[in-house]
Amino acid sequence: MKVVTWNVNSLTARWPRVSEWIEANRPDVMLLQETKQTDEKFPFAGFSELGYESAHYGQGQWNGVAIVSKVGLESPTRGFGDGDPEARIIGATCGPVRVYSCYVPNGRALDNPHYTYKLAWLSRLRDLVAQRAEALPHVVGGDFNVAPTDLDCYDPSAFTGATHVSEPERAALGAIAATGLVDLTRRLHPDEPCFSWWDYRNGAFRRGWGLRIDLLYVDEVVAAATTASYVDRDARKGEKPSDHAPVVAEFTL
Repeated sequence: MKVVTWNVNSLTARWPRVSEWIEANRPDVMLLQETKQTDEKFPFAGFSELGYESAHYGQGQWNGVAIVSKVGLESPTRGFGDGDPEARIIGATCGPVRVYSCYVPNGRALDNPHYTYKLAWLSRLRDLVAQRAEALPHVVGGDFNVAPTDLDCYDPSAFTGATHVSEPERAALGAIAATGLVDLTRRLHPDEPCFSWWDYRNGAFRRGWGLRIDLLYVDEVVAAATTASYVDRDARKGEKPSDHAPVVAEFTL
């Protein structure tokens, strides 16, 4: 199977890039974030023409997550079931795996209420994955808006006192991993930055000023079956790209 997570930063703006990438790469499952569409606007028909089923949890101008699959899409769930009004997590069973597409809150600033919301959201995600059925392999992917270690940040000093690198955020990721999940990219590439996001400003992509915040957490069954994991940097190039690149995992189950 080939599973990819990708924050597309508006599926309306990025549809040509996304559909082109699908045709060139033919993933089995795509976990999409920041679609910035309502369910009514989501291109279900467009994905169907490409050979994919899809499920979407939309919110219009903000947020929005989706799962797109050509290996089946069953038992979709939207949100945590706790009344959170923001469209940030969707799950489904695709072929032999249970997958979740996550768009973790940004946090904005350490003294902002949105940062408290971010930590609480990550705690709810931890509770969700801790209750997973171990008989069903899991992939939990998305834009986590946290760089797990200093290796995942082009210049940690540039983020001193800011979100994405704070110890509480990193501890929250550690709690998710402690449920028995593996940060797949880091497992396979222990010494490489593997950045997945670059700011549009200041020539950040050209200068290599990136962060690794798009993550694939998998259980040990998937990790043991993985043959490759990589960031498709080419998708960040060209005309009107997302500021995120796809992160891909290939495994055999």
